[in-house]
Amino acid sequence: MDVYKGGVRHDSLIITCEHGGNDVPPAYAAQFAGREALLATHRGWDPGALELATEMATAFEAPLFASTTTRLLIDLNRSIGHKDLHSEATRGLSLATRREIAAQYYRPHRDAVESEVAQRVAADERVVHIASHSFTPELNGVVRQADVAWLYDPRRNGETLLASRWLAALKHRRPELRLRRNYPYEGRDDGLTSLLRKRHPRELYIGMELEVSQRFVLDGGAAWDAIRQDIIASLADLLESDKD
Repeated sequence: MDVYKGGVRHDSLIITCEHGGNDVPPAYAAQFAGREALLATHRGWDPGALELATEMATAFEAPLFASTTTRLLIDLNRSIGHKDLHSEATRGLSLATRREIAAQYYRPHRDAVESEVAQRVAADERVVHIASHSFTPELNGVVRQADVAWLYDPRRNGETLLASRWLAALKHRRPELRLRRNYPYEGRDDGLTSLLRKRHPRELYIGMELEVSQRFVLDGGAAWDAIRQDIIASLADLLESDKD
C-alpha cells in the first residue's frame, strides 16, 4: 500500500478492536447490577466492530488484537488519566482497585499492540494500523450524517492519503453511501492511534480508526453483510492498485 513515499522496505498491516464486546468480569459484576440495559448500548461496546475486524484480519492475513471486555469497566481507547477512562460504574472505586483493573484488562491489550508496532518499526517496516470501531446512528437526539468514516491526523500525509483513497475506492463500489472523514469524532482526539503517533514517525506509522454506523448491525442480514464485504474489498482494491 503506497500511502507514503518513504524509504522503508514494505508495509505491515495490523488490525485492532478496542471495544469488541460488553463482557463484565465476574469479579466486577456487582458494579453493573442494574446497568444491564446500559451494557447493551453503544456505551457498553461497539456492535459489529469485532466481526469486521476479524474478517479484515483474515482477508489480509494480518494480526488481530481485540478485547471483548466492556468499555464501561475501562476504556482501552483512552489514555491513563483521561476523564473517560472509567465510566460511572467504576470511577468511584478505590485507586488500588482501578489500578488492578488497568493491570488486568487494559495493559495486556495496549502493551501487545504497542509492542507489535514497535517491533515492526524497528525492523524498518511501515505499520498501517486499522482500528475497527462503530458509532451509534443517533446521539442525544442528533442523527449522525454518515455510514462509514475514517478518523486520522490530517497533519500526517500518509494518513490523509490512505483515508482519501480508501474513501474513493468504497465510493466507487457504493456511490449511495455517506462517507466522511474525521466524523463523528476527530482523529486527533485521545486514543491508541494518537499515542502511537507520538512514539513513531509519520513515515513509519499510519494510524486509522475505521468507524461504521451501527445501523447496519441493527438492520442485520444482507445490508450488514454487504457493507463488511465492500469495506474489505475497497481496501483490497488499494492493495491491488499499488502492485500495478
